[in-house]
Amino acid sequence: MNFKKLGKILGKIMILEGILMLAPLAVSLIYKEGITNFIAFLVPIIALVAVGFLLQIPKPNRETLYQKEGFALVALVWVIMALFGAIPFVINGDIPNYVDACFEITSGFTTTGASIITDITLISRSSLFWRSFSHWIGGMGILVFVLIFIPESNDGSSMHLLRAESPGPQVGKIVSKMKVTTRILYLIYLGLTILEIIFLMFDKPIKGYENDQFFFSLLAAFGCAGTGGFGFIPGSMELFNPFSQYVMACFLILFGCNFSLYYLILIGKAKEVLRSEEFRTYFIIVAVAVITVFISLITNTQAVPQNYTTEEAFRHSFFQVASIITTTGFSTSDFGAWPALATTVLVLTMFIGSMAGSTAGGLKISRIVMAGKGTYINVRKLVNPRYVPKAKFEGKTLEEKTINDVFSFITLYFFLMLIALFLLSLDPINGQAVTVVSDAGTYTVEHGFFSNFSAALACISNIGPGFEAIGPYASYAGYNLFSKIILTLTMLLGRLEILPVLILFNPKTWKKI
Repeated sequence: MNFKKLGKILGKIMILEGILMLAPLAVSLIYKEGITNFIAFLVPIIALVAVGFLLQIPKPNRETLYQKEGFALVALVWVIMALFGAIPFVINGDIPNYVDACFEITSGFTTTGASIITDITLISRSSLFWRSFSHWIGGMGILVFVLIFIPESNDGSSMHLLRAESPGPQVGKIVSKMKVTTRILYLIYLGLTILEIIFLMFDKPIKGYENDQFFFSLLAAFGCAGTGGFGFIPGSMELFNPFSQYVMACFLILFGCNFSLYYLILIGKAKEVLRSEEFRTYFIIVAVAVITVFISLITNTQAVPQNYTTEEAFRHSFFQVASIITTTGFSTSDFGAWPALATTVLVLTMFIGSMAGSTAGGLKISRIVMAGKGTYINVRKLVNPRYVPKAKFEGKTLEEKTINDVFSFITLYFFLMLIALFLLSLDPINGQAVTVVSDAGTYTVEHGFFSNFSAALACISNIGPGFEAIGPYASYAGYNLFSKIILTLTMLLGRLEILPVLILFNPKTWKKI
């Protein structure tokens, strides 16, 4: 293990996190939150920068990174960022318990949006900003950002880091140089974020929050861009005007697309985007899901306590499908109180996720398509042993190794989700009644199997809210510390797509080479 090289890159990341924390520090000064909130961010900034510079001192014996080192480094970076990123919440008292604070900021960096906060109105503006800003940081990937600045190697080290942090079964460069690739990706990411902020600023301010329009537009855009989902006012996105809800839903769909497709549009190859099999499948699934949920809401009026108008039913259907399939978790209504057909569709989209190369979580549409084609090939081989597989994806022949990797990932995904579900079933909260106050009214649900199932699924798919006791108007606060640690690890497994975390905690990884 090349410890000195790993330490050098880790040090750069820590310095960068310290620099990024200057943003919430500035927010605490702008809103005059007092010395406690100022110190809450100043202390970790100093610690991060100091340790980061110390890690730059040793000179590595070799500059190369093997694949397992790259994967372990990525997972280690995310753990370290969460451990330091949780400190401000503890110091300023917004989240006094350190395990809870680690759960919250890990949920932020992994763009999950699961929260242990029960009353968002009690949280300081600087903490609200840091939570949502962590979505934007984690959305594209912190190491992807660092690759812009560190020298590009010829040994594939940079590619190992990109492959470990980027979602999807197949990861590659969109141009020949890695540094240029990462710059293009981040410019597209930044451009779309700014564009959404501008659109949101065109709307009327939220009633009762007239002076916060820019601040809320910023936080909403951070959540949409990173497909995160942290709420910053009561009711998540419920209080936003219809125009803003439509804007956010549209941008969620855009951020669920593979970012390399935007590059093709920028260089005048829009027709190639339309030829993308994953792109077409993505929009077909979104359209079918929206129509199905909409029909369910307007034909089951007695089962929908909110009594939506036709426009409201369509808007909530469109927004909720966009939010769930992109694994964001924002909500405009209590979808847990919707008819069975609508909730079933939302659960299915929780599994699917969006396109590979986006900021979304889930299994990814590309894997679903590849798994379907791989299954078809296997069935054809059973029927006709002489059958020669010719399955293609995105115009390229699918190799047997790629299909096997997809099946392995899906197997691991469900296996780890079931382990998390089993461990959550040991929590004393099971069987207890939980009161939910939402736009559907006040009702009581029992924390049981479906709550735990949706929690495990929501965390490994990086969605955030689930159903019943951990629905969009509830929180994860009722779980004990052990369950929160399990869910924190589950979120990390989901964001880094399992292998980097498994490699990090494998003792053989840390043997010297």
